Amino acid sequence: MSDTDTSSPVLLVLAGPAGSGKTTLSERLVAEQPGVERVVTATTRSMRPGEINGVHYHFLSEAQFDEALARGEFLEWACVHGRNRYGTLRRAVVDRLAAGMNLVIAIDVQGVRSVRAAAEKDELLRRALTTVFVAPATIDELRARLGGRGDGEAEIERRMQTALAELREAESFQYRIASRSRDEDFAALLAIWQAARSRR
Repeated sequence: MSDTDTSSPVLLVLAGPAGSGKTTLSERLVAEQPGVERVVTATTRSMRPGEINGVHYHFLSEAQFDEALARGEFLEWACVHGRNRYGTLRRAVVDRLAAGMNLVIAIDVQGVRSVRAAAEKDELLRRALTTVFVAPATIDELRARLGGRGDGEAEIERRMQTALAELREAESFQYRIASRSRDEDFAALLAIWQAARSRR
């Protein structure tokens, strides 16, 4: 572990609707909190300019993704918006937890369900897992955030329907952040992180 203590590692899993700020929060935690590393997930989508394989994502072909699925290498995965597949490789989490690393990951609600199911069969994962649901304070704020991304009305409406379904699962998470400002959200996440560390 990067810290010099002997406590168990933490896996902080953030989920929430598109536009909730979960990815921004996870990136800031890694940037500002010593001893926390981001889990690099896998995707079948094309690499964008400036992205680096193994840093931003593990970029896999459809065939490579299928092979990894067949070998049971994913902790969780999903087809996002009917297009590209995204997933968390088991070794990217379990191997690093076993090495004592503290991890943070931002995934969707479906992914959290899969991680919870895996944790029921894996003691290290069960002890490390801390789940956080991030959501805008109101439905109007969520719609405004989605509208600010430049998507068309049909895409915004589709994402809103997905978001409303995800919001119904918020109570199943250990912690919830009702998003306000970036700094307030980060302060809330930092308090959750510190509480998770102190329980180890």
